[in-house]
Amino acid sequence: MSLMELHRGRLIDHVQLVVRDLKASRRFYEAVFKVLGVPIGGEAEDYFWADELFISSLDSRAARGQLTGRHHLAFQARDNAMVDTFYKAGLAAGGTDNGAPGERPYHPGYYAAFLLDPDGNNIEAVFHGPAKRSAASVEINF
Repeated sequence: MSLMELHRGRLIDHVQLVVRDLKASRRFYEAVFKVLGVPIGGEAEDYFWADELFISSLDSRAARGQLTGRHHLAFQARDNAMVDTFYKAGLAAGGTDNGAPGERPYHPGYYAAFLLDPDGNNIEAVFHGPAKRSAASVEINF
């Protein structure tokens, strides 16, 4: 088996989703982020954000009156149990099943679950199997 090397924290600065119902989205994302150990980083009346994901309402100045459309976002999980808990928490918070937790054929050890958020975005939690990380996260201070 060949060694797979992944880099995180150097390609995506941030992603914005513009949603129809900010409260429904907040309920869903707070639930799944709690499982993944990612706190809400900030909020205002018309948006909230966590790490690289910024979610705003349609009437937000940042949205310019346009929904973003359907996206697929995959969040990193620390183990299979976290994927399972993500799936249950997301369903309980208004998500819709789009693929129950289980191993996928993408590569050996790829364990994932898929949910549709309140706007139909395909939200995934994935554990790639045991791996060595150089750091838990990239910390940026400015």
